[in-house]
Amino acid sequence: MKGLEVIDPVDLAARLMEIDSTSGREGAVIDWMSAFLAEREWLVQRISVSAGRDDVYATANGDAPRVVLSTHLDTVPPYIPPRIESDKLWGRGACDAKGIASAMICAAERLRERDVPVGLLFVVGEEVTHDGAHAANEFARIQFAGDRDSRVLINGEPTESTLAVGTKGAMRVFIRVAGQAAHSAYPHLGRSATRDLVHLLAELDDLDWPHDQLLGATTINIGHIAGGVADNVMAPEAEARLMIRLVSSPDETWQLVERWAAGRARVERGPTVPPVRLGVFPGFATSVAAFATDIPELGNWGRPHLFGPGSIHVAHRDDEHVRVSELREAVDTYERLGVMTVSGGVGDGER
Repeated sequence: MKGLEVIDPVDLAARLMEIDSTSGREGAVIDWMSAFLAEREWLVQRISVSAGRDDVYATANGDAPRVVLSTHLDTVPPYIPPRIESDKLWGRGACDAKGIASAMICAAERLRERDVPVGLLFVVGEEVTHDGAHAANEFARIQFAGDRDSRVLINGEPTESTLAVGTKGAMRVFIRVAGQAAHSAYPHLGRSATRDLVHLLAELDDLDWPHDQLLGATTINIGHIAGGVADNVMAPEAEARLMIRLVSSPDETWQLVERWAAGRARVERGPTVPPVRLGVFPGFATSVAAFATDIPELGNWGRPHLFGPGSIHVAHRDDEHVRVSELREAVDTYERLGVMTVSGGVGDGER
């Protein structure tokens, strides 16, 4: 390791951001990351997820690490190339989460020099089905033989450089309504599925959704609506997709969804991530994250914590960015967290 050129996290982030890794198309960035870490004298393993898609796991010498720094390399569409302007790195993945991955690599190299048993885990599919986290968790179950309690996972998402004390979960819900096609001039001869769906969705705000003292309110986004065949035809079918941000048991929320639909629509429960409460370290500012992460699917990697530079408020937007100074400061913070892990300064996490 001695003699390796010190990495600039901003330059590394920009190099990663030059590679389009929209969810489902992560193969090129995984190839690049694997080769880069191997050149930096990390022992690299690839964890198969699906055809052409792998996670990347790297250690200093192959031994099981005490602390693992982890985030995702997939991004949401559309691809936006990187640029640096006014102390900000702009582009897709700047804060969610290639900037974070870069800061983690720089910190991990410092920790390796300090003989801290550190590992790196970069997964795919976080923005959609969390399939990369599922594959990584099964790998850890076998690799670590259930030795979870002696390890710590520091996950990276844009938390504005605070430690999250908890995160909301997420549930995707598919809603399908059947109608009866007919000429729209004679509505009594058919039934409009789009009209029924719109009326059904209008009831969502009036439901008694769960509320949590720490995590706050359940929120619902109607992310997609489709239906109908022509303006002069009563719609024979319609569908919608919801994203529900969970603050309580997923089963509790799902039962409420089923009672709401009550035979008026077919509902299907999609990928679900439960809410979590997280441990903290002394001396750090804290926050609550309203978004979901891979943490619930990575239970075999150790007690979880969540920290990252940048703001979720600009993630997924066309103006996604992170401050260059904050990105560089995050390297120091990840190093500090890693040292505190091995020195016993870790707060207890709660699943």
